[in-house]
Amino acid sequence: METGTPERLLQEHYMSPNSSFRLFRQTVDGPIGTHWHDFFEISLIESGRGTHVLNGRKMPLRPRSLFLLTPADFHEIVPDPGEEFGLYNAIFDQPFIRAELLQWLYRSGGGLAVELDEEGYAVAEAEFRRMRAETERPGEGGEWIVAGALERVLVDLLREISRGSEEKGDSRDFRFHPAIREAVVYMQYHFREPLTLEGTARHAGLSANYFSECFRKQVGIPFQAYLQDLRLKFARSLLGTTSIPVTEICYASGFGNLSHFERTFKQKFGRTPRQSRG
Repeated sequence: METGTPERLLQEHYMSPNSSFRLFRQTVDGPIGTHWHDFFEISLIESGRGTHVLNGRKMPLRPRSLFLLTPADFHEIVPDPGEEFGLYNAIFDQPFIRAELLQWLYRSGGGLAVELDEEGYAVAEAEFRRMRAETERPGEGGEWIVAGALERVLVDLLREISRGSEEKGDSRDFRFHPAIREAVVYMQYHFREPLTLEGTARHAGLSANYFSECFRKQVGIPFQAYLQDLRLKFARSLLGTTSIPVTEICYASGFGNLSHFERTFKQKFGRTPRQSRG
């Protein structure tokens, strides 16, 4: 388990002020400790084997692994002894992709990861190569080509994630009203702050009462329940991947009261925050 506060990687340190996208092709020959970012990250593993700890959940990392991190996710990468990872890694901010796709990402849950088959890997690797070519030798319209390639990789990832649900007849509709879509994205970025229904409604351009009604109908649960769920999942990730004191996790996750945090955490997960570390 990591000790201390996980590192938060900031967009300003990895992208220029005039860009919402950057692509790397790199080698990882040692552990990358638990961290999170205020931007999106999507990675395709070309070679190497090890362990990926994503939101506290361990999974194998191997060639053809594809995973996406949102600003609400934590992860840690540990190569097996004697192994090193070769991978493509793209980072981007929310304005770089269309709003409907962004909403689909959030509706699909956090920490999206799949292992592609050979055909799927070949398609994804070709898209990453195209993105790399366009970023290394920029040409007119290059940003559109990069955005298109990235969106195709994201759609393929989401299709792979949702395939099992679709086979079971789960045909979720991702087409929110634009104002509710904007509010949900806003909450994903700011849930650790003291958000209110009234403030989020103003951001979405709706009255508080109308926003509350629309949010419940389209998202399926009330605003406060959705906000609390975001905070609890974030706290569980911190508990599973760090040794930060429970009190600090409470406030870092957006809760203003320790007893309320402990009570709602147990209601949600069946264990207290301290028991979840046992």
